[in-house]
Amino acid sequence: MRELDVLGVRVEMPTNQPIVLLRERDGERYLPIWIGAAEATAIAYAQQGVVPPRPLTHDLLKNVIDDLGHTLSEVRIVALKEGVFYASLIFDGSLEVSARSSDAIALALRTGTSIMAEESLLDEAGVAIAQDEDDEVERFREFLDHVSAEDFQQEAGEAAEGEGTGDEAGGEAEGEDEGEGGPRAS
Repeated sequence: MRELDVLGVRVEMPTNQPIVLLRERDGERYLPIWIGAAEATAIAYAQQGVVPPRPLTHDLLKNVIDDLGHTLSEVRIVALKEGVFYASLIFDGSLEVSARSSDAIALALRTGTSIMAEESLLDEAGVAIAQDEDDEVERFREFLDHVSAEDFQQEAGEAAEGEGTGDEAGGEAEGEDEGEGGPRAS
């Protein structure tokens, strides 16, 4: 397993699909995960330290975990199947619960939990950035410094690109979850 850092979220053009970008700690690979607008907002809020007047879903889950006396000890991005990333939440060092990768990342940011990825997953979906591409990474970081969570909110009734493309939570039947895609052909 390799530890990942969350660089931030951005919107891919021209599809306007949000992406969370993770980077291998002490490595060269980046892991882009396409996510929904609500999840992008949740991740951006956590990175910016925004505390809503009432808890949002990920804040509520963190509060439930804390109040029940449990600890989220690790978040794992474990697989990529048919363009969908799968994640696991590890509680108290041993209990494993399947989760969408975007929800797992948003929760990890709120709890200060490490995000890990399987080496084989990084081999498959990770993107190595060469030294001559550092300018692009720096521009992305500059973009992240100026983006706000509101950039990912949609107008009422507006559908998200790619909505309903899958759910890596392992069979949950809520039907409202957006899938999180992996690498795509241009």
